[in-house]
Amino acid sequence: MAGSSNDEKDLKVIIFQLKDEEYAIEVDFIQSIERMQPVTRIPGVEAYINGVMNLRVVITPVIDLRKRFGIESKEFDEATRILVLNKEGNELSFIVDGANDVMDIPASKIEPTPEVVGGAAEEYLRGVVKLENRLFTLLHLDKILQKQVDKADA
Repeated sequence: MAGSSNDEKDLKVIIFQLKDEEYAIEVDFIQSIERMQPVTRIPGVEAYINGVMNLRVVITPVIDLRKRFGIESKEFDEATRILVLNKEGNELSFIVDGANDVMDIPASKIEPTPEVVGGAAEEYLRGVVKLENRLFTLLHLDKILQKQVDKADA
């Protein structure tokens, strides 16, 4: 798929919450949204990897996005969700504070990420979306997954 700057197709995203900010990931990558469940810790992994979970007989790494982005930790609660993702056979999951919405956004509404972004690592951000009175950050899942694959191959 060549990325043409003239393509103005809608992008279907899921909006989720981390602290006071909303983020988005393309729905195409989401396999399921789960309530918080038991996670088995794995010794010697990066601090942002909570461990692995057994989801329907598939062992999936569980990444705490708050830790990954350097946002202070908080206790999991009823709103906490696990986004289970799959892209080209790479499966992983993200712990988020809550899943808010699914919506379509036109590509023309995605603006470049400003240099100063409230806490999230800029390299993982694809852009900022303004829709009416909402503002949220679109994550660049390819880069997040690539970092995971790079570490797994090391």
